[in-house]
Amino acid sequence: MSPAAMNDRLLIATLCALGLLSTTGASLPYPLLAPLFADGGVNGLNSFLGLPPKLLLGIALMINPLGLLIGSAVLGPLSDGFGRRRALLLTTIGAALGHLLTAVAMVMESYVLFLAARFVTGLLEGNGAVMRAIVIERIQGPLRNHALSWLNGAFNLGWLVGPLLASATMAGGAALPFQLAAGALLLGTLGVLVSIPATPAPTHGHGWWSMARRRHALTLLQHAPLRTLFIVHLGYCCGVAALYEFFPLWLVDVGGYDAPRIALVNMGMCALMTTAALFAGRASALDGRQRAGWYAGMGAMAILCVGFGSLEVGIAGIVLFGVPHAFYNTALQSWSADAFAAHGQGAVMALLSTTFCIANILVALAGGLLSLVDTRLVLVLGGLLAVWASFALRRWRLRSAQPNLEGA
Repeated sequence: MSPAAMNDRLLIATLCALGLLSTTGASLPYPLLAPLFADGGVNGLNSFLGLPPKLLLGIALMINPLGLLIGSAVLGPLSDGFGRRRALLLTTIGAALGHLLTAVAMVMESYVLFLAARFVTGLLEGNGAVMRAIVIERIQGPLRNHALSWLNGAFNLGWLVGPLLASATMAGGAALPFQLAAGALLLGTLGVLVSIPATPAPTHGHGWWSMARRRHALTLLQHAPLRTLFIVHLGYCCGVAALYEFFPLWLVDVGGYDAPRIALVNMGMCALMTTAALFAGRASALDGRQRAGWYAGMGAMAILCVGFGSLEVGIAGIVLFGVPHAFYNTALQSWSADAFAAHGQGAVMALLSTTFCIANILVALAGGLLSLVDTRLVLVLGGLLAVWASFALRRWRLRSAQPNLEGA
């Protein structure tokens, strides 16, 4: 194997490890916080200002995704101007410190410190766009699509590893999982130092804050094709968020499932999604939008199986959804990287990540209201939005192939 090939594989392994650790850190608190806030005991975390413990839990769960939304919007474009290596090192070290601060907050039972630590950690773990931009720029040929797919699989796997790690180590104290996550991230920085060469210092004369205000992902929406990408991808992501956020409640409503059985279904979906990601990067002669449209349609059918189906049919839909979703992500990301490279790969990947974060917030707000009537309404609406995205992607491809239809 040539030195260049070895360097490529080291780079891919490093980024996949960091991607895995990033979502592992985001999902760590899920099995830890519910007992702390809802077991009936009083502690410093669940008695802040005398507010209801469930309200405090909701805020604690929301604060990390909020930081992730902001980080996803700004970190990719910032890395376009300040360098990928520099941005990845600073955010990885910062996220590790955020985990350590979270551990301190757990020991001190300080709710305010916990919120601050989780927000900062989410903000800095929004560096997935930076990782994807590195893959797109540094990996050449057919291996690039495979690497993107593997990186997506690593992000997906983290949502499974985080709760498992928390469950396996919580006997050592609620702070231990966060300490382990911090140590692993600090080790990951060594891989960044070895696998990504240093780049010259920036010469544009702008500071971090100025760049964040002037070049965040949403500034790309001034361009019509990127607005189309945002709207169509948002429709599909709303379907994904409807499934992710509300299938546990559906399992409780329809099947009376408890936490261990819900976790088992989630493990099946994550495992199948991660496995599919290993093969989703295969080359294809079809346009990326066309392929993504077909995969979005298959994902939509899986979501609608949950909304309309029996318990058995719905569980099959939840688990099988992981396959088309893995292929959709790779197809759309690869096509977007080629089609909009002139706008900066960090900014383009950040737009896709930010779209998913926005979809999660929108679905959480709307779904909370719809679930008061029937949880299935959330899933049906999400499935229909994914169906619309499937047709919209293929129609967009058709109009691009026949320019006279663009104004239709």
